[in-house]
Amino acid sequence: MPPLIRHAALWALGLLGVACAGPAPTALWPVEARDPPAAPPPSLGALAVSVVYPRPQERIDAAGGEWWLVPVDSTYAVQSRDSTFAFGTVGRGDAQVAVNGHAVPVYPTGGWIAWLPLPADDTVMVIDVRAVAGVDTARLTMMTPIAPRFQAPVEGAWIDTTSFSPTGDRWVLPDEELRLAVRAAPGAAVRLLLPDSTALPFHPDSRPDDLPWGERAFGTSQPGERPRMADRYLARYVGPLGADPGGVLEPDTAPAVEDSSWVWVEAALGADTVRARWPLRVAVLDPRASPVVVVNDDPAGTGTTDSILAGRPTPWGTYHWFFPTGTVAAVSGRWGGQLRLRLSRATTAWVDARDVEPLPAGYPPPTGSARSMRLVPGPASVTLRVPLPGRVPFRVDETDVGLRLTLYGVAADMDWVQYGGTDPFVQRISFAQPQSDVTEVTVTLDRPVWGYRAAWLGNDLQLEIRRPPRIDPGSPLKGRRIMLDPGHPPGGAIGPTWVRESDVVLQVALRARALLEAKGARVDLTRDSDRAVGLVDRLRLAEATDAEVLVSIHANALPDGVNPFVNNGTSVYYFHPRSIPLARALDRALVYELGFRDLGMGRGDLALARPTWMPAALTEGLFLVLPDQEAVLSSREGQERYARGIVNGIEAFLKEHATRQP
Repeated sequence: MPPLIRHAALWALGLLGVACAGPAPTALWPVEARDPPAAPPPSLGALAVSVVYPRPQERIDAAGGEWWLVPVDSTYAVQSRDSTFAFGTVGRGDAQVAVNGHAVPVYPTGGWIAWLPLPADDTVMVIDVRAVAGVDTARLTMMTPIAPRFQAPVEGAWIDTTSFSPTGDRWVLPDEELRLAVRAAPGAAVRLLLPDSTALPFHPDSRPDDLPWGERAFGTSQPGERPRMADRYLARYVGPLGADPGGVLEPDTAPAVEDSSWVWVEAALGADTVRARWPLRVAVLDPRASPVVVVNDDPAGTGTTDSILAGRPTPWGTYHWFFPTGTVAAVSGRWGGQLRLRLSRATTAWVDARDVEPLPAGYPPPTGSARSMRLVPGPASVTLRVPLPGRVPFRVDETDVGLRLTLYGVAADMDWVQYGGTDPFVQRISFAQPQSDVTEVTVTLDRPVWGYRAAWLGNDLQLEIRRPPRIDPGSPLKGRRIMLDPGHPPGGAIGPTWVRESDVVLQVALRARALLEAKGARVDLTRDSDRAVGLVDRLRLAEATDAEVLVSIHANALPDGVNPFVNNGTSVYYFHPRSIPLARALDRALVYELGFRDLGMGRGDLALARPTWMPAALTEGLFLVLPDQEAVLSSREGQERYARGIVNGIEAFLKEHATRQP
């Protein structure tokens, strides 16, 4: 467990200006990054301690205004295993601050941040902050809950009942294998006790321990070899298990704990034996009578959804498919609120069970052949129209210069492909049948993909492919339609001195709009005030304005357990391949302008990076949770630099595309 980091020299050693990586296109800015904005003069406000994170609750005056207690906020718990961070402000930049008895430097704004070890056995973490400025003193003690962690006994047999995997209700196919995992005393004989008096043995799992999710997502250092665990056990099982969970499309039912059909797990170590009930119910589906469902993410007809249901390769996983309302598929499994759809004999997707509706019993899933295609050219796009036997599941993928449409549940019988003219934008349409019930259609273009969208018209699938804009290489922004999205509210990060992300990014967006318009661009914002705008509404605005580029502007934060002093800087995220050049250009421009380390670009499953009608990227200029980066983001100079980086990045992206025009 790491000690509290004493980082009095961090500001001077580079937290403000760690060397930046990644060259910038010389056409718009030099390779060498600028220095970060200078630190502001020390704030000399009243000495007052506040903790912004972990989440504060109402204060209790414990000593006449000099010592405050912040009781446990029951809605929040620290999730990390061994360390977490806390940050806040003391109101003055010349104060001396100690957190839990260790000195912590104060930034000139009065902000501070500390990296704290978690107590090994307690359920509550105490954060005691003491500040001194001249003869003035202030103190605040915060108590915040720690997510429950199993504490193994020193000796004897034990079972960690929080480690059972899987749990809940599952519906599987007859030959589907379940992987069961549990933590128990090292060296124990572990077995699953079934209601028919038989037992299934578990086997030791000696693989290295996994890294926490936050460290995998945000960590910048090499993790090294993880310790091998001696207290993990695995088993394989096929068939029904435990109590009956009911029908696969029925609402969840609360299991009766006293039901004798539950299975138990037993761990025996020497003469000591312990048992625990495994909270798992498994039913086996009849594949000959698979229920069929239709996608509908808005059963109440509110019109507030995007009419798209995300499909995932695993339960609760990342988005991989996008099924429009009306898509029909058979069910092949379920895990809690996640339903598994059978797309083809070899492909399945997991979706939210609440966003589908059952069709009548015995209703067959659509199947048949895709027999023809017609291309309909238009001034701003071309549309590929594919008549199908029903609203089958499909997926659209980008290639280097084109799109690949995968149709599930249908065979390729393409005896008629009509181009509708000699439009050079579409070079070729080809098809293949990689599986007996899967058809692939490839549309090859004369330049890289700019945008596309797919929708149902009856049982015809219409894939509309956007023509790239004609870009003036000398004035790449002239006449271009740009949508800027100031991220949040609702939600958003808050910095040590209570600076709100939503306020910062709005000012950046307003300044970026002015700079873009000065170069001839037509710019819209998803919001120009502090009003909350939903994600679906932001996406609709971008498409309704026919934006050619979408950039969502944010300031970053970190999850519990990730060291903020080594994981910070500038980053940009994309989702679809065609947005990689935009993300790369933005990242280079922002690193140059802001002067902090380059965390690089990455693929992120983020709503404002997922639109398909235009290249889209999401910027995380700096980390609002760090006092020095909060100061930059909240300053006029910092916001100007952030805005200029966005403008230069968009301009570089458009200029690159101008060189690839036919």
